[in-house]
Amino acid sequence: MSNENVVGILSKLISCKSLTPEDDGCQKYIADYLEKLGFEIEIKKNDDVINLIARYGKSSPVFAYAGHTDVVPTGDLDKWKSNPFELTEINSKLYGRGTSDMKGSVACILISIKDFINSNKDFKGSIIVILTSDEEGPAQNGIKKLVKDGDLTKHNIDMCLIGEPSSKKILGDTIKNGRRGSLSGKIIVQGIQGHVAYPHNAMNPIHAFSSTLKDLVNKEYDKGNEYFPPTSFQISNLNSGVGASNIIPGQLDMDFNFRYSTETTCEELMKSIAEIMDASNLKYTIDWHHSGDPYLTEKKELLNSCVKATKDILGIMPNISTDGGTSDGRFIAKICDQVIEFGLINESIHKINEYTTENDLKNTTKVYTQILKNIFS
Repeated sequence: MSNENVVGILSKLISCKSLTPEDDGCQKYIADYLEKLGFEIEIKKNDDVINLIARYGKSSPVFAYAGHTDVVPTGDLDKWKSNPFELTEINSKLYGRGTSDMKGSVACILISIKDFINSNKDFKGSIIVILTSDEEGPAQNGIKKLVKDGDLTKHNIDMCLIGEPSSKKILGDTIKNGRRGSLSGKIIVQGIQGHVAYPHNAMNPIHAFSSTLKDLVNKEYDKGNEYFPPTSFQISNLNSGVGASNIIPGQLDMDFNFRYSTETTCEELMKSIAEIMDASNLKYTIDWHHSGDPYLTEKKELLNSCVKATKDILGIMPNISTDGGTSDGRFIAKICDQVIEFGLINESIHKINEYTTENDLKNTTKVYTQILKNIFS
């Protein structure tokens, strides 16, 4: 293990074709690595999802690293510069699916733990590593289920750093201390199909819904606050018609999503939509899918430790933000009141030719190690 470095570990992880929810040996490799460092290993398999909980130490404070080993599909293989499941350096960039999101951070976590333990064998406290193969997919049998079933509650986690790629343009430029909630809905508006030449025998749901759509889009759902922008309502799909130009459609389908702040709740948002739709006198149905509440870390110990490490190692002052999509932080925040995200640059995540750099990997490892020193000093 003394010959292993962060690039070598990442190369091994990239070679695992862990398309969500598959793990393809990632967590076995990680568990073996941590076990050699003295961690106690627990594997929780929920249906086709693999989850790893590894702990070093018995006392408090309890600091957790959390993340995922699954990756999104590759897309068109012919458009990749190299095999996406073989870490490849081209012009000082390391290409591969998961290099930034988030196998790169996992590799940095492993090296940072080894470096810290080797230099601080008698530190007071505990380190936990929590990994799932169900973050990029439905996210039902991963960390969400570990929290629900109490598998993490017993560890009394004080602080959790999630290695999601938080940086935007330069490593360390952004730390996330929260995320917006996500609520999706599907509205089906019923009309009456008919011939375009006889509109009096039909009811066009597109025409009937148009003014209501304007009301949905223009409504101010909240004003946001110092941590969150105002709640966002976005339409992702709007479909109607059967493809013929001489038929008035009989149904309109609309998919939409709220990314919402701590100024409102999913129940309040659902009530607002129902009130607008009821006022339209349209015949409609709504199906809802709530994927996570917003969360915010207001306690400062972990955040300050991360900011200080970023300034000391990278020489920059990070922006503290809650923007972006959702993460597993929304689940861990239910059992831990200090949850932040810090990781590699997110510019290429989920894209063809996803990449990171050796320099960013080494510097992220240094920041992670310094955070451990700050927490356990």
